[in-house]
Amino acid sequence: MHKRLDVRYAIITVSDSRFEKFIKGESFKDESGEFLKNELKAKYHLLIPDEKDMIKGAVRYLINKDDIDCVVLTGGTGIAKRDNTVEAVKEIIEKELEGFKIAFQILSYNEVGFSSILSRATAGIVKDKLVYAIPGSINACKTAVKIIKEESGHIIGHLREI
Repeated sequence: MHKRLDVRYAIITVSDSRFEKFIKGESFKDESGEFLKNELKAKYHLLIPDEKDMIKGAVRYLINKDDIDCVVLTGGTGIAKRDNTVEAVKEIIEKELEGFKIAFQILSYNEVGFSSILSRATAGIVKDKLVYAIPGSINACKTAVKIIKEESGHIIGHLREI
């Protein structure tokens, strides 16, 4: 059995509208990002637009930090043309954790019914670190964080072979 490790998290909020307001110096609210930051006691929290190259770059930047074990992206996982998070993450992960999206779908279905088919989520491994991409709604983040908090330490234990 692998030891469950304490996990050091980073959060990336992917949102064109919030990023634009940030750039313009306007006030905005990032309820989901702040929730995840507080709930997971994240060391870093970035805000980026829904641009595939920026998403991949932000993940790579955080994955290369020695004090981070897991990156959680929120937003950009829907079905609109600008929703690129899942595709960007899938381009850089080395091993996909298909079970995460299944577990997330089950929990989402129990909460919102068939609307859960609109939610896309993924998780995988990059350089022996964990990456999750979850929807940007606060309810979806509350659902996903149940899985993330429960299993991330176990997954990291496997990756570190402890």
